[in-house]
Amino acid sequence: MFKTVAVIVVPNFSIFEFGTACEVFGIDRSTRGTGVPAFDFRVCTPIPGDVKLKSGLSINISLGLEATEDADLVIMAPYGHDDDLPESVIQALCAADARGAWLMSICSGAFALARSGLLDGRRCTTHWHYSRELAEAYPGVQVDENVLYVQDGNIISSAGTAAGIDACLHLVRVELGAHVAAAIARDMVVPPHRDGGQAQFIDRPMPTCGSAPMEELLRWMVQNLDREHSVNDLAARLHMSPRTFARKFRSETGATPAAWLNSQRVLRAQELLESTDLNIDEVAREAGFGHTVLLRHHFAKVLDTSPQSYRRAFRGQLAEVG
Repeated sequence: MFKTVAVIVVPNFSIFEFGTACEVFGIDRSTRGTGVPAFDFRVCTPIPGDVKLKSGLSINISLGLEATEDADLVIMAPYGHDDDLPESVIQALCAADARGAWLMSICSGAFALARSGLLDGRRCTTHWHYSRELAEAYPGVQVDENVLYVQDGNIISSAGTAAGIDACLHLVRVELGAHVAAAIARDMVVPPHRDGGQAQFIDRPMPTCGSAPMEELLRWMVQNLDREHSVNDLAARLHMSPRTFARKFRSETGATPAAWLNSQRVLRAQELLESTDLNIDEVAREAGFGHTVLLRHHFAKVLDTSPQSYRRAFRGQLAEVG
């Protein structure tokens, strides 16, 4: 069962991005009745002791890299990628990959995975500030700077701070189901799902639960997924022209209204397939697709599977968690 998470930090690491992994996996939410398990969360470093942060502060870390040896997930925290990477970190990352563990990089942590050779021939991402540098330094790596996160096999790479949260929640969803990811997201007061293919270049990457008109509209759309939502109708609700609304919507969500709606409908279908006994036709209607053929089309496009296969796979995993 997915349980043990180890985060590797090296000198000159970034505390804020490191904190996203701590927030998702390092807090015990198992007593809150939401189905979130307690993770065995470890922070480790090549030479235990005081490790200096990028900000100039330091943090005492007592665990060495042996903490990664049985981890289900090994996360490489962002660091000064121009600095030398200890050989022991490369060995720990390669050993985790060899035994089939999940590997994740947040922001510039992708340089460590590339340095280890684990991204050769694979697709990945990093913060757009570093994407060209990563691509030039490691020409065998397929760097996509226009996405929030990428999963390629057992390796997940993510862009900046908010995208690190998205990547962590994506993995929680894959391993433990949408309801666990949603419970963690609610506790963190962040949206439970942003498709990794959304653009990095957005004015406000992670809408919060405030009272801004667009945020209220997004919540209303989620509550009414079974309705048709034309750009004209949505624009009218915010008293905007369709062109201004479309531009504003993309700047705040990173997606078009149609793409955003479809991603939310897929998420709703995932939840229904996991937690109810509704048949596929009923799931399609409840999720807002209307017809089973559309549900199957979007499942294949987004998740590369069928609704039936998804239900069999995830209900089996959730039964083990329970």
